[in-house]
Amino acid sequence: MTKVLYTSGSPYSAKVLMAAHYAGIPVEAVAVNTAEEPEVLISANPLGKIPTLITDDGKTVFDSRVITQYLNRESGNKLFPRNAEKRLEAERLEALADGIADALLAHVYERRFRPAEIVHQPWLDRQWGKVVRALDVLEAAPPRLSTKLNGGHIALAATLGYLALRFEGQWEKGRPKLKRWLKRYGELHPELAALLPR
Repeated sequence: MTKVLYTSGSPYSAKVLMAAHYAGIPVEAVAVNTAEEPEVLISANPLGKIPTLITDDGKTVFDSRVITQYLNRESGNKLFPRNAEKRLEAERLEALADGIADALLAHVYERRFRPAEIVHQPWLDRQWGKVVRALDVLEAAPPRLSTKLNGGHIALAATLGYLALRFEGQWEKGRPKLKRWLKRYGELHPELAALLPR
C-alpha cells in the first residue's frame, strides 16, 4: 500500500491525507518525528521533510503540492477541475493556503528553536503580516463550499485547522466567514475534518 510519512500537527500532512481520502486513494499514514531524522524518512526524502509519499513500487513523491498533483493524476482528476480556468482558481487557492502555512510555520519555528532573548520580533511581525493580509482576502470572498471539493478547498481547510491548533484566539477576530467556513467543512466532510492538524 502507498505510504504517507507525516506528523499530526502539520498542515501539509493534513492536506495530503485529506486529499488522498477524498480522491479515493488508500494510503497508510506513517507518523515520523522529523527532528530525529529517521531512516525511513531520510532514505525517501533527503530533505527530511514531511509529508513524503512512497508508492507501492518504492517511488517517492515529496512537497505537498507535488503530492496533490500526483494524487490528482492517479485518481483521474478528482482533486483539480479539468476546465483550465477553474483549475487555475483551485491551484491559486492551494498556493495561497500553503503560503499562509509557510508564514505560520516560520513564526512557530522562530519561537520554538531560538532562545527567547534572540527571537527576532520584526521577523515574527513580517510573517504575521502575510497571514493577516491573506486571511483578509479570504474573509472578503471565501471560496464556495459544497459536497464537491477541490485541492484548494482541502489546502485551505488544512491551514485553517493549523491556525485553530497553534494560533487559537489570535486569528478569528473579524473573520466570522472563515470560522463558519471551517465549521461547515467539518459538517459536510466529517471524515476529512478528522484528519485536520491535531
